[in-house]
Amino acid sequence: MPIPTEIKLHSKSRVLEVAFDDGTLYRLPCEYLRVYSPSAEVRGHGPGQEVLQTGKENVNIRAIEPVGNYAVRLVFDDGHSTGLYTWSHLHDLGAHHQQYWQTYLERLARAGYQRSAHHQDRKIPE
Repeated sequence: MPIPTEIKLHSKSRVLEVAFDDGTLYRLPCEYLRVYSPSAEVRGHGPGQEVLQTGKENVNIRAIEPVGNYAVRLVFDDGHSTGLYTWSHLHDLGAHHQQYWQTYLERLARAGYQRSAHHQDRKIPE
């Protein structure tokens, strides 16, 4: 399992940069991390119980708290702080970023949610 060698928050651009010991570097937008939080509030307590997160276009990370040697707790400025982002979860979010983001956008569309005009066509950096 790859382990982060550096985790850096770019508050102004709302991007978390995570470098892993396998040489990969991911730039993960705070919105993406928030909507894919591993918390029960977001994931639910079983398959099909996921809660679609909306209105997170401008969310930012307020704090990054280490949890043992295996995870970080991301504290978001919308009050969400219950997700533990394990190293494997962060790596997975980075490795499948484009696919997961597209899935999220499709779920929003099916729910009839319009992202704010400022963010609609924003490309997510790889």
